[in-house]
Amino acid sequence: MHLSIEIICVGTELLIGKTLNTNANWLAKRITNLGAKVERITVIGDDVGEISSVMKNAMQRNNDFIITLGGLGPTFDDKTLEGIAKALNLKLEINDEALKMIKKRYRSYMKEGQMKTFELTQPRVKMARLPEAAEPLPNPVGTAPAVLTNCDGKTVISLPGVPSEMKAISETTVLPILKKITGGLAFSEKSIVMTGVVESEMAPIIDEVMHNYPRVYIKSHPKGAERIPKIELHLSTTAEDPKIAKERVSRALRQLSERIQKKGGKIRHARRKI
Repeated sequence: MHLSIEIICVGTELLIGKTLNTNANWLAKRITNLGAKVERITVIGDDVGEISSVMKNAMQRNNDFIITLGGLGPTFDDKTLEGIAKALNLKLEINDEALKMIKKRYRSYMKEGQMKTFELTQPRVKMARLPEAAEPLPNPVGTAPAVLTNCDGKTVISLPGVPSEMKAISETTVLPILKKITGGLAFSEKSIVMTGVVESEMAPIIDEVMHNYPRVYIKSHPKGAERIPKIELHLSTTAEDPKIAKERVSRALRQLSERIQKKGGKIRHARRKI
């Protein structure tokens, strides 16, 4: 099944350049490897009105999942769930299951000696205030649970912004959900680094190969100046069978390499980045 996903990153620190948005990069890569497609990534600040507005727009687009990153903690600037509730016309209410998760986590902190006493303060209770009928998802390494909300045929999953927490929840809960839906679609990719041919001369070659292999997407990434051309070419595709996906990319790469060499270019294979 083709699965389309939109990612919304919440955090003023991302907009002012204080924090590099590694969460979106990490998650988008793993979603793509499952054969799903990330249609859009949006970055917004910690503002209820902005979160609500972006969420409303996302709900109008034809995507299966909307995943938000950040803004689930106990402080004043953690406003993601409030914005989602406003956008979906849902009430925020204390979720008993989420509250149990939070109590259990703080008790474990006490046993580990990280805290001497535990009091259920309002900032801590805040992390259990979820949109009505939402489902809390366990956080294996942090306090605030993730949240799954179903509305109008779409699923909204809200993950914490702390990278270790986001990754843990994604690997234990979110990615398995997506993998089950995609039904084992396979993503295949290969990259080469080419020198000796400028990007403007590569354009018609890329067009030709993509015309011959319409299911293979080719993206050029210039690594040098126009005078000293060095270009990474990334080829990717998705198929129901891993062998078909791999073979499709290999054939396109073979033709691309032949065209480049005829132009006098040199090629080396690039290392895959995880």
